[in-house]
Amino acid sequence: MAEKIFEPDLRVDLAGIALENPILAASGPFGYGHEYRELTGFKDLGGIIVKGVSLEPWAGNPPPRVAETPSGMLNAIGLQNPGLKSFLEEDLPRLRGPGPRLLVNVVGCTVEEYAGVASGLEGVEGIDGLELNISCPNVKAGGMAFGTDPAATGRVVAAVRRKTSLPFLVKLSPNVADIGAVARSAEEAGADGISLINTISGMLIDTAHKKPLLGNIFGGLSGPAVMPVALRMAWQVAEVVKIPVLGIGGITTADDALQFIMAGARAVAVGTGLFYDPHLPSQIKTGLLEYMKKEGLKNLHEIEGAARP
Repeated sequence: MAEKIFEPDLRVDLAGIALENPILAASGPFGYGHEYRELTGFKDLGGIIVKGVSLEPWAGNPPPRVAETPSGMLNAIGLQNPGLKSFLEEDLPRLRGPGPRLLVNVVGCTVEEYAGVASGLEGVEGIDGLELNISCPNVKAGGMAFGTDPAATGRVVAAVRRKTSLPFLVKLSPNVADIGAVARSAEEAGADGISLINTISGMLIDTAHKKPLLGNIFGGLSGPAVMPVALRMAWQVAEVVKIPVLGIGGITTADDALQFIMAGARAVAVGTGLFYDPHLPSQIKTGLLEYMKKEGLKNLHEIEGAARP
């Protein structure tokens, strides 16, 4: 009788969302998925987190909006999107069907706007979960981002929780003094999981013209350069919450993904790296399987948090 070939199981449960593998496309670089479907298909992704969706259309920031940096990029897109109605009528129908789980990134400038988007997505076929982007400016608090204040985080999470039965993650901003306090507030208010990090605030100056390079002056830094910061924050959050963590930030290799998992993350999302190599999810998936076979691992739960004391 032929010996049965050992095949590791990549399936994970992320905040009540069953994923075939722990690799997601992060919100933003993947857009609404249409272009990547034509390039690579979705077969190597466990989930897709679509670009941010607001209650009404957002125009975004003035150009220039992107700039290359060493091992990364700055973006100041400003969460431009066509709004909830357009997403439901134009984008969602093209994403429905067999394949990765679908999460919608929710954005807003008031608690009511976040709750409105969540309410509008409740019960809609094809949506498996939400991700709240709380790095948005709270216009009722002078423009301070919701995610920089634990109390504001709690208020927006609680409002969304009242409007949806869908599992949802809260995407945290790294531009805070105590990431753990914000994560705990999100958990206490009803979040099912935490995703982190969002981009790190930064800027560049055009020395030839003696002015900021980005039209918005400041932008969000992403890419491999931020990976050690993201990993540190994932470690800190996994230490203080009981809900699962989705690690995001500079992940481009299977080893990067393994580091996040060993730090305590349940799954990982690939973002900026997709711009230069849309096949990264396939490469990361292959690398994870190879590592698991080499180590004799049946599933990734065996090494989730393995680096922690």
